[in-house]
Amino acid sequence: MNKGTPRNGKGKPKGRLEGNKKDARSNAKNKAERDQKAKPNPPRKDDGTIRLNKYVANAGICSRREADMYISVGNVTVNGKVINEMGYKVKLGDDVRFDGRRINPEPKAYVLLNKPKGFATTTSNEKGNTVMDLIAKSTNARIKPIGRLGRNATGLLLFTNDDEVQKRFTNSKTGVAKLYHVELSKNLKSADIERINEGLTVEGKKISVEEVSFVEGASKKEVGLKIKHTGNSVIRTIFEHLNYEVVKIDCVTIAGLTKKDLPRGNWRHLTKQEVINLKMV
Repeated sequence: MNKGTPRNGKGKPKGRLEGNKKDARSNAKNKAERDQKAKPNPPRKDDGTIRLNKYVANAGICSRREADMYISVGNVTVNGKVINEMGYKVKLGDDVRFDGRRINPEPKAYVLLNKPKGFATTTSNEKGNTVMDLIAKSTNARIKPIGRLGRNATGLLLFTNDDEVQKRFTNSKTGVAKLYHVELSKNLKSADIERINEGLTVEGKKISVEEVSFVEGASKKEVGLKIKHTGNSVIRTIFEHLNYEVVKIDCVTIAGLTKKDLPRGNWRHLTKQEVINLKMV
């Protein structure tokens, strides 16, 4: 035995034991730090808001840094109020305007649906089956239908988040014509076709159509009606005023868009060329 080597009570060198303890504590500390770094941060709760500068930038106006500058000088309003505060947060449904023009942070989306019977044209979830159920997987953008088709009416319905297209389509004077295939409970008289073409006045309101004619190869119960009104209720008004019962309404075309290769109940996105054509109609 080497008398110069100190030993502890268990017969082990004291210096080596203390070194092992320090190494163990260091390893444990390092492991804890690694585990903490590896542990994912809890996800931030989405409160449905977005920073105003990001909202402006996402709308394609400018960069975030430039948006801060425009916000600071009063170019941006939220729900009618000028906002100068940096870091201000807004909701996607807020009315945000840049130089007076409303902007949208979402990419523009255009979806065409061939609506079947039994679905209400509404964005409300309190009306049973709605057209929003049918296009739910089409896009994450907050699109809504342009115009209306009754629950039992069928045919084409266009959805978009493009405010300019919405305004254009919902203007009955300068809007876009739609062609409907209408089936009546009895044959339509030629004299009544002339009356419709000339324009009807119902309850003091003038109702004008673009065109009305019999459907080629079908009975005189079936007619084609081209009109700019956004809802099909005016179609029932026209024919009920002339003592006809409307059996079926089917929207066949919207501004050159047709049901070709679009089965009932299905939807599709418009092509780039179709969007261009839509804005030029």
